[in-house]
Amino acid sequence: MTPQEELEPGVKQVFCVTMPPSGNPVKSTGTSLDDVIPSINGSLITWINCTVGDVQKDAPIVSSKLGFDPNIIPTLLSGYHAAYEDFGICVGIMLPAVAVNKLELDIYPLLILLRKDLIVTIHGEKVKRLVKFSRYADIVLRKIPQNVAWNDRLSIVLTRILDENNEKNFEGLRSIEEQGDEIGRYLLDPATPRDVLGLEIYKMKHALITYLNILWSTLDVINSLRYGDAEVITDDPKLLRRIGLLADDITRQISLSEQMSTVLASGLEVLQSIYNNQLQVLNNRMALVITWLTILGTAVLVPNTLATVLSNPAYALTTKDAPWFTGLIILSTIVSTWLAYAWVKRKGWMPSKVE
Repeated sequence: MTPQEELEPGVKQVFCVTMPPSGNPVKSTGTSLDDVIPSINGSLITWINCTVGDVQKDAPIVSSKLGFDPNIIPTLLSGYHAAYEDFGICVGIMLPAVAVNKLELDIYPLLILLRKDLIVTIHGEKVKRLVKFSRYADIVLRKIPQNVAWNDRLSIVLTRILDENNEKNFEGLRSIEEQGDEIGRYLLDPATPRDVLGLEIYKMKHALITYLNILWSTLDVINSLRYGDAEVITDDPKLLRRIGLLADDITRQISLSEQMSTVLASGLEVLQSIYNNQLQVLNNRMALVITWLTILGTAVLVPNTLATVLSNPAYALTTKDAPWFTGLIILSTIVSTWLAYAWVKRKGWMPSKVE
């Protein structure tokens, strides 16, 4: 096994754009950091996009080889969806990269490392981001004036990367909205099974909550950048306003997500009203059935009781047992009624207050 294989076991692809002092950006692609590291030395600014097989294991190796603090990657990955760490000479950022399949959200980390004249992005193979920026990265670097400060150059490139990641994440809300419209179609159909509809509403609610958590986490990172406190971040007010615009875009997406939550809550209220109406209709039908059964039962019960009592030999004309037998029937009726009432009340089936 070669030293390169030991050092870079999970590096899948490396894309590099560098701006040499001559002013002509150079693009290069490879499968090893050794292919692009020589171009970093002496450049005005370099962007390296590294795709790895396992972010947890391979990202620390990549960052160490590019000269970053060895603790920066573990610190970032310990965050919840997003993280921002300032190590003085370098800054580390972790942002969520969201992939939405209907109402299923897959969240992957996008790591951004910055130090003087170098910005590095690290992500897994399932993260399809920065495609548009990689296509025009050389043009972006060419437009950056060479006389600006090095942290201004870094901030310009960083802003473009953040903007493209946010745009891809915002597409997830569109997918959730489409599924919400599909659920609305289910609500219009009274024949839709309640268990299916309830599961779909739960999935949408869970997707919205997760999406809001992602947006809030991203907004926290953007707010940490927008004031330019870190040494590697610009303090130019014009460039900082660009970062502020990113925060405004995220805030608008949060407002849209909260509005969708309100619409979803309204849908749940409508669904509850539908269920209540259906239950009321069922109760009315049951009450009608019970009423007729009571009438029919009464019509049968009275003649049956009279026939049973009067058919007893005690009521024959030749006997004198009718008085005590009548008393026995009345007493047994009262006792049995009281026992039934006491048992029902003991079981707690008798309401204490009639509303």
